[in-house]
Amino acid sequence: MTPNPHLEQDPVFHGAVLDHAGLAVLAVHGRGQSPAFMQDLADRIGRPGLGYLMPAAAGGTWYPGGFMQPLEDNQPHLDNALEAIGAHLGRLRAQGFGPERTVLLGFSQGACLLSEYLLRHQDRYAAAILHTGGYLGPQEHGWPEEGGLDAVPVLLASAAEDAWVPLSRIEATAVALSKAGAAVELTTYDDPEHHINDDAVIRMRRLLRALTTKES
Repeated sequence: MTPNPHLEQDPVFHGAVLDHAGLAVLAVHGRGQSPAFMQDLADRIGRPGLGYLMPAAAGGTWYPGGFMQPLEDNQPHLDNALEAIGAHLGRLRAQGFGPERTVLLGFSQGACLLSEYLLRHQDRYAAAILHTGGYLGPQEHGWPEEGGLDAVPVLLASAAEDAWVPLSRIEATAVALSKAGAAVELTTYDDPEHHINDDAVIRMRRLLRALTTKES
């Protein structure tokens, strides 16, 4: 079998040591970034008791084309990326962090990848934070609505006019997640920059504080 290039580099661990963490966070960076971007975000959030696992995309990119291109245009990179997400979640599960003790956190391409993974598998994670991302493919489409994400809190956020991620796809992702049972909060900003602003960090911190308080 051809090795998965996204699994050739070890992930970065950050924050609390997993043996002592209340929750694990799978933090997935965007295109042209590295785990260092997610480390900086974790430090901005500043919430103790969280153990972060931060995978690294081969060459800094999970898949080469835009997220709204036909899925086959991004193969085999997309399948490799989704496989890598599953492998890292399996690593967390082996250390006692099943979905109910794991938060998904992604920005930009990382948020797109996690949106796709979450809607495909619909496991009941502790929460998902998806900033500037939506599910993949050129057309909006339906997803299973069996309620597999029953009450999973999901934060979605983006600039209202982001240069790379249309708000319409983020809104369609919010609808799909809601139909799958998630408790979705979508926030948009009149902020043209492709970044994570301070208000979004505050919202992330608020959710993670609620989760870690419940866990303790």
